[in-house]
Amino acid sequence: MAQVAVVAPEDKLPLHEATDLTNGGVLARIKLEDQLYFLRITRAGKLILTK
Repeated sequence: MAQVAVVAPEDKLPLHEATDLTNGGVLARIKLEDQLYFLRITRAGKLILTK
C-alpha cells in the first residue's frame, strides 16, 4: 500500500530565522509599504514587533 504525504498549509509558508533577520543581533527594521516596524528579540527569547 502506497503512503501519501500530507502537506500542512503552514508548510507552504515562507520560513525566516529571526536571528538571520537581525544579522545575529537583537533588532531588525521591517518595512511594509511606507511604514517602518522594529523586530526585537528579548533576553527571554521572545519576539516583539513594534511600530
